[in-house]
Amino acid sequence: MGEIRKILVENLAGRERADKYLAEVLPELSRSAIQRVFDAGEVRRNGIPLAKNARVEEGDALEFRMPETGSEELGPVSIPLEILFEDQHLVAVNKASGMIVHPGAGTEDDTLVHALLAHCDGKLSRIGGDDRPGIVHRLDRETSGVILAAKTDQAHAALAGIFANREIEREYLAIVAGAPELLSGSIRAPIGRHPVHRYKMSVVDEGEGREARTDWEKIEGYGKAYSLLRCKIFTGRTHQIRVHLSSEGHPVLGDRVYGFRTDPRLVKPPPRVMLHAIRLRFRHPITNEALEVTAPIPDDFREQAEQLRKIFRAP
Repeated sequence: MGEIRKILVENLAGRERADKYLAEVLPELSRSAIQRVFDAGEVRRNGIPLAKNARVEEGDALEFRMPETGSEELGPVSIPLEILFEDQHLVAVNKASGMIVHPGAGTEDDTLVHALLAHCDGKLSRIGGDDRPGIVHRLDRETSGVILAAKTDQAHAALAGIFANREIEREYLAIVAGAPELLSGSIRAPIGRHPVHRYKMSVVDEGEGREARTDWEKIEGYGKAYSLLRCKIFTGRTHQIRVHLSSEGHPVLGDRVYGFRTDPRLVKPPPRVMLHAIRLRFRHPITNEALEVTAPIPDDFREQAEQLRKIFRAP
């Protein structure tokens, strides 16, 4: 069996189904995998197996164990993809929220890698390993937007260098709680594993984590309740934007892992973390041509922004 992970239920205003909560705080696992673990009795509260429809509340201490699975050969799976750019060297996809980028413990055969293997007829770089063909960088499961994949080893190596040397502009949109006092700012704080809750990341002291920089600009305000920010990241740490914004008191809408609390004023609660990778700017790894790839804003993101305008607009 896999390792036992301890999870403290946080940022709940009331009670919520256990399976829904764990799906939010364990974004690396597919929802169907979480359902199977509940069915196997491997989610416990106070040592007692927890049903997936049981209600959890703030302060509950849960234990979660994912069964280990043997490695399986990856195969192509026909899953629709929105292609933003493609040539013989690389492909840019508008990843849908809810799609996991690559296989891992607790995933199914519905990852971006499975879809890319089908779309590219198996022609993906293997530099990153046989379990992550073509993958150069990642997006969280609930984050939508632009992601690149390399078709050839030459393109993969060059793209890896572009990311490592910070020769790529990465721009995101985020709806956050609260209203920053300034119109723009730069968060430069190292990020490391949370000292207690190991499934989370956190801002840590200098020398204890890895350098991280996020620049942000306020695009729109919804009273003092919420704001729409444009964020640019210069480093690619795990959960970077979510951790940085939360550390400033502005958790991303829907992100209960990093501090968002249920808001009863919202008629339509956020269906996911409201973070969208909207644009990448870089030079083509082979041709050196200047490229800008933009992902359309998804419907669920637009709907949340429109809801906030209606509820919190100035009288």
